[in-house]
Amino acid sequence: MSSLASAETTEFSFLAGQARALGAALPPVRRLRLPLSDGRSLSALRYGEEPVEVTLLHGAGLNAHTWDTTVLALGRPALAIDLAGHGDSSWREDADYTGRTLAADVIEALRAWTDHPQVLVGQSLGGLTAAAVAAQAPELVRELIVVDITPGVDQSVGPAALREFYRVVDGASRDELVDRAQQFGFGGSREDTARGVFLNTRVRPDGRVEWKHHFAHIAAQLLAAPPAEGTAAPAAPAGILGEHGWADLAAVASPVALVRASHGFVSDDAEREFRTRLPTARVQQLDGSHNLQETAPTALAEIIRTAVGARA
Repeated sequence: MSSLASAETTEFSFLAGQARALGAALPPVRRLRLPLSDGRSLSALRYGEEPVEVTLLHGAGLNAHTWDTTVLALGRPALAIDLAGHGDSSWREDADYTGRTLAADVIEALRAWTDHPQVLVGQSLGGLTAAAVAAQAPELVRELIVVDITPGVDQSVGPAALREFYRVVDGASRDELVDRAQQFGFGGSREDTARGVFLNTRVRPDGRVEWKHHFAHIAAQLLAAPPAEGTAAPAAPAGILGEHGWADLAAVASPVALVRASHGFVSDDAEREFRTRLPTARVQQLDGSHNLQETAPTALAEIIRTAVGARA
């Protein structure tokens, strides 16, 4: 029987082992929940007891736990938010998961859970959400770090495989979903993939295991019932990102940095466009794939630590 099937396994069961592997201290971690005015709720992980210095926003299809290893390597108080439709946060009935829409929840969370401007770090969809937050509420953001995304990124590359992967949204067990993820080449070792699957799934009342995030279910519905002939398909993500993302980045008053993955989504052309549009922004490259918080957590943590500076 898989260790993940144990009733004693919780979302925090993996942290001690991750901390040992890094030689890092294990901070207290707790889950927060914020009721929202429309009846939804936003969830997050709070690492450490001191005032939060860093807030982290994950990419599409992920959740706050994607930052666990990076936060352990960072060793500073941090807040990792489950964006709407992901993790333990409520789904949106309108399925609007564009950066500007998601930013409203994040702004409310920062006002509730932090007491000074943050180093705001966002990866992929979280990066574009973070840019919208910094543009709309500059008083909440000390520095913006965008991880492996620009509004000019070609969104047709990775998502095709993801859409096919999420054709199956549930399984008889988590081990079955781990097998499928490994078949598609997602995740690293089987142990790492199993941890990611556990933290991104839930057991339904009927006993089957399903993905927590709304994106999987949206993708499955589109695959099962594609738009009828003559009916417009949903807007391409690249169009949505390009329309608002550059305007948001241009409006950011705080320092901006782009951290690009060597094997990620940001092409040389996309980086050149970023540098042209934001000539004062810093650009750094790390060796890793798109989810740098998982494939290069120590190096990413060092970049974040430098941004935080000497503040105690």
